[in-house]
Order: sequence, then structure tokens, then C-alpha cells
Amino acid sequence: MADLIIYGATGYTGRLASGFAKSYNLQFTVAGRSENKLKALAATLDVEYRVFAVDDPLAVDAGLHGARVLLNCSGPFLHTAEPLIEACIRNGIHYLDIAAELDSYQLSEKKHEEARQANVMLLPGCGGSVAMLGCLTQYIIENVANPVSIDIALHIAGPMSRGSAISAAENLTSKCLRRLDGKLVDQDRGQNMDFDFDDGRGAVSCFPSTLPDVIAIWRSTNIPNIRTFVHAAGNALPTGNIDSMAEGPTAKQREANPYHVAATVTASDGSITRAVLHTVNGYTFTPLASVEATRRVLMGEMQAGFQTPSNLFGYRFVAVIAGTAFRDL
Repeated sequence: MADLIIYGATGYTGRLASGFAKSYNLQFTVAGRSENKLKALAATLDVEYRVFAVDDPLAVDAGLHGARVLLNCSGPFLHTAEPLIEACIRNGIHYLDIAAELDSYQLSEKKHEEARQANVMLLPGCGGSVAMLGCLTQYIIENVANPVSIDIALHIAGPMSRGSAISAAENLTSKCLRRLDGKLVDQDRGQNMDFDFDDGRGAVSCFPSTLPDVIAIWRSTNIPNIRTFVHAAGNALPTGNIDSMAEGPTAKQREANPYHVAATVTASDGSITRAVLHTVNGYTFTPLASVEATRRVLMGEMQAGFQTPSNLFGYRFVAVIAGTAFRDL
């Protein structure tokens, strides 16, 4: 039995992550619910596979037997995070996922002490926007004395995967949240903010959005005031019937649509520091970063309990992704 299990391996991002894991020469097992799909993927990658659903604790325990690390790529994480996190704590297995949904982070906060006592690490969002935004935040505050607030925006571009659209639809909430004086509170959805993403277009309007960084950045930095925003270029946000969407962007579409992150940090003396992160498309970044995080955990980089990528690995973690660069504004 390999030390690593990739659950949800036959989904769009799961397949990409599995392919990258193979190119890293990692020893892993693919897992999920569909035996036919898993069997075909396992044959292509020359790895083992295991079939189990997350709603049967005994089957999950059996499916995870012998592993040291689980990378969960199976969304919506509203349905998969809790049973898999609980199973990992029961079985002494480090839990990583690629969630951009609040559920994994709220649950990891709740389960922190239990996981710590079990010497199990919970690392939601080990790839994707949480790694991007968290690493940019750590980059900026390295030279900021006593940061008290951050406004941070994610610039997304290119088509969304069908799985991401389904997750977004299932996690729609009437509330838009920010962190104010350390507490999560409502934020006015109409309170847009302009950000310059250093892409030649100047400042563009970004809308407030409840990104998991209102939890992850707070966890990593203790900055008490956090607002998160999104700018969606072109066809980044889906319209129409989700079922008719393509499974995900093509390699050409990913290459043509890089992502950017912009942040403004205010210190206690009122001074303002701005910087941006330029990187590859999120659907390329996420599987690459999640596999790199998994590789590091397998090599022994871990801290028990709820962790974030930027806090665990440092802001240079994102630099392993070719095409990624920080820039001060």
C-alpha cells in the first residue's frame, strides 16, 4: 500500500493532480466512488486503486488503511471534508485538500485540538487560491510592523470547471463575510473596491466575496481586519446550465489565462503597503501546488492540527510553480 491516497482522483483536478504526482515519482493510490473510472485511470498511471464512498465510516477506514497522507480532490467539500477529516483523525493520517469553500476551514478550526492530540495535520486548501493569497500576505507583512488590516483580491480568468461551478452553486449564501476586529461579520455585497493587478489595465473594480482566506489569513497572521474580493475576467463565471459545461478548461485555455492576486496592507501607524502575485491559471496551479505540498508532507514537513500552506511552508512555497512572481507596487 502506498503512503499517499488521492481521493476524487477521476475528477478534473484530481486527474491533473494524479498525473503530476506520477511525474514527481510519488508512490500513491487513486481512490473514489467509480470503479470503472478508477480502474482505467490506475491502468494509465500504473498505480493501485481503491473504491469507497465517504458516507460509510467503516468503508472509509478500510479504504484509508496503510496510508500516511490523504489528498482530497473530491468536491463539493461540503459533502466530503467532514467524513474524511474525521476518518483521518481516527486513523492517524494527515489530511490535505484543495477546497475553496468555507466548510473545510471552519471544520478544521473546530477539529484543531482533536487533530493536534492525534498528531494529525489538517491542511485544507494546500493548493489553489488559499495558497496564492496566503503567500502574498506573508510576503507583504514580512516588512510591515504591526499590520492591522488587509484587503486582498483574486483575479480569475478563463472558464471554470464544472465541478467548481457545482461547488459554488451548493455553497451559495446570502451572507458576504469579512473579518472585523478578529470576528467574522457581514459585509455589504455592494461595497466594491478597486485593485491594480499590475497587468497593464490599471485599477479595476472587484466585488466582495467570502473567500476562505477570511479564516486562513487570520489563522496564519492574526491580522484582525480582513476583506476578500474577486475580479472575474471574461467568461470566468459560468452562465446557463451547469450540466452542459465542459468538465474543465483545456490546456490551451489555462495557458492563455493566468491568475493574479493584489493586496493592500495597512499598518497600525497608517502606512500602506501594496504588492501583487502573478501566477499561472488556477486549474494549473492547484494540482501542481497540492502535489508539491503533499510531497513535502510525505518528507516530514508537518505540524499537528489546523495549518495553512503559507504558515507551514512560508511564502516562497508558491515560487516552485513556474511563472509565479511577486511584485511590489
